[in-house]
Amino acid sequence: MSAPNKSYDPVEVEALKPEAVERAREDALEAIAAAGDLEELHEVRIAHAGDRSPLALANREIGALPPKARADAGKRVGRARGAVNKALAARLTELEAERDERVLVEEAVDVTLPARRTPVGARHPLTTLMERIEDVFVAMGYEVAEGPEAEAEWFNFDALNIAPDHPARSEHDTFFLHGPGGGEGSADAADGPGSGVVLRTHTSPVQIRSLLDREPPVYVVCPGRVFRTDELDATHTPVFHQVELLAVDEGLTMADLRGTLDHMVGALFGPDIRTRLRPNYFPFTEPSAEMDMVCYVCRGESVGNPDRPCRTCSSEGWIELGGCGMVNPRVLTACGVDPERYSGFAFGFGIERMLMFRHNVEDMRDMVEGDVRFTRPFGTEI
Repeated sequence: MSAPNKSYDPVEVEALKPEAVERAREDALEAIAAAGDLEELHEVRIAHAGDRSPLALANREIGALPPKARADAGKRVGRARGAVNKALAARLTELEAERDERVLVEEAVDVTLPARRTPVGARHPLTTLMERIEDVFVAMGYEVAEGPEAEAEWFNFDALNIAPDHPARSEHDTFFLHGPGGGEGSADAADGPGSGVVLRTHTSPVQIRSLLDREPPVYVVCPGRVFRTDELDATHTPVFHQVELLAVDEGLTMADLRGTLDHMVGALFGPDIRTRLRPNYFPFTEPSAEMDMVCYVCRGESVGNPDRPCRTCSSEGWIELGGCGMVNPRVLTACGVDPERYSGFAFGFGIERMLMFRHNVEDMRDMVEGDVRFTRPFGTEI
């Protein structure tokens, strides 16, 4: 068997001819120069420097050449591929620089403009209304007083002259935490076994605590959350808010109460709103009254006028605000205040009810669901 003829030089492969390699190089360089962005350059890289590019295919054919021809063909293809890769790198640098400059222009941030604050919520209108009421009375010299929500029966009922058999002290009206016990008519009963513990049904216990902690004269306003066993519906809720005021001093009369309430209504609803007092009964005040104000929507003009009905006051002309009266002497005595020397007046009303009046809120459930779409229209965003 004869040895291979290593000197035999077959016909040169077409893809490895100098003119073919040069043509592939020139085509690649022209395509690289014409690439307008990084995406086009990526496509050019695949077409002219990828595994299926003309120069890559030509490089695979080198093995078909005889040893003497391989070196020259390899140098020729290598120089062409090197030129293409160098051009790709240079063009990539240029396009990245152009992209960065464009981003700086298109996405520039003017730091002198005010920031756009994303609202994270809104203050509840009940909170802002309570604070506004507090401001009215603080400006008159009253002090804001607070107390516990879990309260002894003595503070919640007995000290307020609410008898042990009063319907308000039944489990149908009051949330009992311990008890019920039935008070013994003294402050010592608050901590003893004879007094139950309830979720306060009004903020009046804060008035009792204020009288026990302070020497007359006492002028306090008591906002807070209270609890009653009502079902949640459009006009009732088991958890609601009240604001009550108490004034105890020498020589106070119903005239002082009327003037104070007129000032409050004027500050909250306008100076031209008239008020009236209707006789009523409350265990902790004597005499007692219900306070009404003229409807701030129709100003009473809807009464007897079917052509102009008023939904706010049901065409009655008046809106009930709350109960008031002169502090019962028994309440003063229970708190250690001499009723022969001092007199006082008190008033209480529900914040939810006032919010419904002021803003025509029809469903009380909207106030407790926590939906910011309810709170934002009041202009209380933060």
